[in-house]
Amino acid sequence: MLDRALAALKSNEGIALSQFNDPNSKEFHDRELYVVCFNMSDGKITAYSGPALLGVDIRTLSLNDDPVGQRTYDAIHNSLQESIVTMDYKFPKPGKTEPVPKQSLAVRPSKQPALKYTTDAIMFAQMPSA
Repeated sequence: MLDRALAALKSNEGIALSQFNDPNSKEFHDRELYVVCFNMSDGKITAYSGPALLGVDIRTLSLNDDPVGQRTYDAIHNSLQESIVTMDYKFPKPGKTEPVPKQSLAVRPSKQPALKYTTDAIMFAQMPSA
């Protein structure tokens, strides 16, 4: 899914973000898997599994005492372009309250002069295999 999201973003950012934000887009939403995008310049989320966090600075997000948003931002900010980084965290499954281990994979797209996209980071959340 991460490779598909990166290719879609490079092909046409506007269409890609629309698809990433559309919960009916099966290409970018599969059970608990979904694409999240944000800008490195201001941390603003540009794609999420629902509208609630669009425009929110990812660096402000936390889960209990875990500053997961800042950790995510830092991991991607400090990575090389096109390299994949992983981030572990705990979050409840939908409809549950008990946090369970999850892992996000993220990539920082390379900036190509011909492409004028503004999204600087793509990631998706997944349940690690047991």
